Amino acid sequence: MAVAFLDQEQSSQELDLEEITRKISFLDKWREIFSYHRLGTNNTTPQWHVTQNHEGSHVSAAKSEDGSGTPQPKRQGLLPSSGPCSTPKPSIISSKSSSFPISLAMATKLRQSLFGNTVYVFSCDWKKACFRFHEPFSDLAFALEVGKGGAQSIQMAVQGLIIKYLLFTREGKDCNFHSLCAISKQEQKQALAVALAGILWVAGEAQKATICLVTEDTQVTSTPDYAGDNFTERLQLFEVLEKEATEKFIYDHLQCFSGEGSHGVILFLYSLIFSRTFERLQKDLDVSTIHLLQPNAGGFLCRQAVLNMVLTGRASPHVFNGCQNGKSQEILHGVPARSNVGYLQWGKHTSEDGLSQVGSMLKTPKLPIWLCNINGSYSVLFSTNRQLLADWKAERRFDLHLYGGQPFQKKLARLTVDTHSHHWESNQREEEHGPGRRFSPVEMAIRTKWREATINWNGSVPFF
Repeated sequence: MAVAFLDQEQSSQELDLEEITRKISFLDKWREIFSYHRLGTNNTTPQWHVTQNHEGSHVSAAKSEDGSGTPQPKRQGLLPSSGPCSTPKPSIISSKSSSFPISLAMATKLRQSLFGNTVYVFSCDWKKACFRFHEPFSDLAFALEVGKGGAQSIQMAVQGLIIKYLLFTREGKDCNFHSLCAISKQEQKQALAVALAGILWVAGEAQKATICLVTEDTQVTSTPDYAGDNFTERLQLFEVLEKEATEKFIYDHLQCFSGEGSHGVILFLYSLIFSRTFERLQKDLDVSTIHLLQPNAGGFLCRQAVLNMVLTGRASPHVFNGCQNGKSQEILHGVPARSNVGYLQWGKHTSEDGLSQVGSMLKTPKLPIWLCNINGSYSVLFSTNRQLLADWKAERRFDLHLYGGQPFQKKLARLTVDTHSHHWESNQREEEHGPGRRFSPVEMAIRTKWREATINWNGSVPFF
């Protein structure tokens, strides 16, 4: 059936690689359906399994059950998958940390925590998403390549923690803009490992981090109550009891989170949930949020609880300080303490009610780095001055750097913020950008922190 489909679709012109990948991905979806309903064909094509580590990959043949060493198909009716939306290949696991395979009960609970049911699976945008840097020693050497879809918010939140490490916690390095552009491939890998490990460690209450990796063996089979995705059912969970060991473990298996086709963001999200534990997650949430993702235009977006879990370690569903009573007097959970990276927002979700207003815990983080939600698109604002939020004099006039992750952005935008300009200066600055020009959304987000501040884009065209 698959061959016939390709024959009908293939044109006389030579297909480019992107078109071939698209067709294979489409066929893989049908094969998954056939496999689920046990309609697979008797495929005897030899399969080769690619195993990856942080240095590279190698190819090995699957050994037959009779021990002959002849390559045999691993699963009946399934061809080797390829492309960024296909199932990631099993990874070489170079660790002696205690581990255990995922169970049906755990997979079910995981799916319910994310989607609210066991039927939904991640969209292709999510499966493509991983943590991959721009070229080293470039204007965006410190920055992750960010795609579209719901995974973008997690990538940009992690980006904030990467900047935190590179600017403020890396030993022996100056806290300046040029240090961000002068990092090597090795430094990129170290920054990502430290950022991911730090997030998981905080989520685990500084007691334990749980890291999910994909193995070759399927541990959970589909049932009428659980629809498999040929990914979650192959998880092996590794528990690490020290922060430094967590950093080393992730560094040793970094390809599992940064490689093309690795499902890296999903794998990190799984690790984040298991590090937080279902018990803590239940306590973090409230009646306003019972699962972490929400459907949107054929995909899924992260609810605020996911972003707060990345930024603070706690899956608080709201952005206000502490707790508040809802309309029915139920207790709603906000952010109880300051974190290293803050959060600002502006757009259609901004209203006058206290529930949607970002509180001071997120507006004033320990370090001058903010994840920004601008009309549903995510970016990172940061200052290289560590004392910006500790010295009121530094807040009179200062620079903020903006990374939005858009493909057209080739370097950081530098915004100069003046919090003590006079009203006539503000009007003049506004007129300089054209008649009738109003403040851009990113400027409005900044002004939720510094009211009536004027912002100069220093020649850059506002792109938010």
